[in-house]
Amino acid sequence: MTFRLILRRSLLCLIGSLFASACSPLATPAPFVPPTNPPPLIQPTLLIHPTPTAPAQIQVIPLPTIVPTVDQSNCENNLTFVEDLTIPDNSFVPFGAALDKQWLVTNSGTCHWTADYRLRRVGGAALGAPDEIALYPAKAGTQATIQILFTAPFEEGVFESAWQAFDPNGQPFGDPIYIRILVSP
Repeated sequence: MTFRLILRRSLLCLIGSLFASACSPLATPAPFVPPTNPPPLIQPTLLIHPTPTAPAQIQVIPLPTIVPTVDQSNCENNLTFVEDLTIPDNSFVPFGAALDKQWLVTNSGTCHWTADYRLRRVGGAALGAPDEIALYPAKAGTQATIQILFTAPFEEGVFESAWQAFDPNGQPFGDPIYIRILVSP
């Protein structure tokens, strides 16, 4: 090989390596960030009262507890209908369809609904449901979902079933709730 050819190849290799290194990114070192310490925990403090005749005694100070009380003997019952959650009124349903009807209501009275409260059918067709069921327990001022499972009849027509809440003494109260369906084949 001639000197010129060797020089040419060396020069080409040098230029090629310069281009290759120009295309690759330079490594930049990541700055060191020392870990931060979490704030110190607040330790509980015990009050210790030493007495001359006995070792240390620990004084426990109870926190006040606020328990709302409702006089169930002198309260008012009320149920306010809010909205149909399933099966809007006048829905078309096929013969024999299983229906899971749910209503959102508010216990708008001052009495808590217990297991002694009932929901009774007061009008319309039973649609496969019992005539009386337990009213969903709910504290005064809260919302509850009432659910009744119905079955559509095997005949064409418009069917309604109306329901009313009753207190433990058998007195009706609040808004009635109902289902209204249009049954077709």
